Amino acid sequence: MTEAELYTLYKGVYLPTVLHTAENLKYYEDFTFRPDDILIATYPKSGTTWMQEIVPLIMSGGDPASVETLPNWDRVPWLEENRAHILNLEERPSPRMLTTHYSFGMMPPSFSEVKPKVIYVTRNPKDVFTSAFHYYDITTFLVKPGLQSEFLRKFLDGEVIFGSWFDHVKSWLNAEDKKNIMYISYEELIMDLKDSVARIAKFLEKSLEAEVVEKIAERCLFKNMKQNKMSNYSLVPAEFMDQAKSEFLRKGIAGDWKNQLTEAEAEHFDAVYKDQMKDVTYKFIWDY
Repeated sequence: MTEAELYTLYKGVYLPTVLHTAENLKYYEDFTFRPDDILIATYPKSGTTWMQEIVPLIMSGGDPASVETLPNWDRVPWLEENRAHILNLEERPSPRMLTTHYSFGMMPPSFSEVKPKVIYVTRNPKDVFTSAFHYYDITTFLVKPGLQSEFLRKFLDGEVIFGSWFDHVKSWLNAEDKKNIMYISYEELIMDLKDSVARIAKFLEKSLEAEVVEKIAERCLFKNMKQNKMSNYSLVPAEFMDQAKSEFLRKGIAGDWKNQLTEAEAEHFDAVYKDQMKDVTYKFIWDY
């Protein structure tokens, strides 16, 4: 099926229609943030599920029930997706934990008014592309990737869900007020998960004993999180996501793009990256 059949064009970017009804997009636009809300913001395939495991464990003081009793899409729901308006988020006690794939410029008015805490997670875009290539292939609500060369063109041109990776990342890096935003990368989580958990806890002003931090980090190792049925998307019916083809939580590594992209594709990607990010001063771990 095509983009016209499966996607809604909203504020210039594609959204999968089945997950983003007009009713819920309106709900999002009218959503009232609280100052103590915690928002996980990501471009898709950048570590969202991982952060939806880490943050509830931090806020609960390491209580495993925080990630074992609700699927991640209900425990830290996407505000722009259909379930948000039926979860009675207005009745949830503070601090609420929320998720979005939207760019900074797509945030609703109340976001700028109250300035909640935001954890913005980035990932090497070549790995984002690799993860997306496999993910698009197992879902029924996204346009099939087709030839890798064509999907790469679409990805670099922003003709994929939630638009351009470059525009998304730059929008959050250029946020007017950064004091309530924590920038962290997928690669940092891989390199030192314990330190990452400690830094996130400090940002969230949650005091944790060293042994609790260690316990959370152990729990959030990819191999352990992959076993959590509330996080591995095994609860999603096969007619929406065929994990017999490829697991949702696939490898959880950095650098898998080297197994995916040809040398010519990687060189082209690098050239586009350098052009698109030439004015960005923020230093990423993967910087070329």
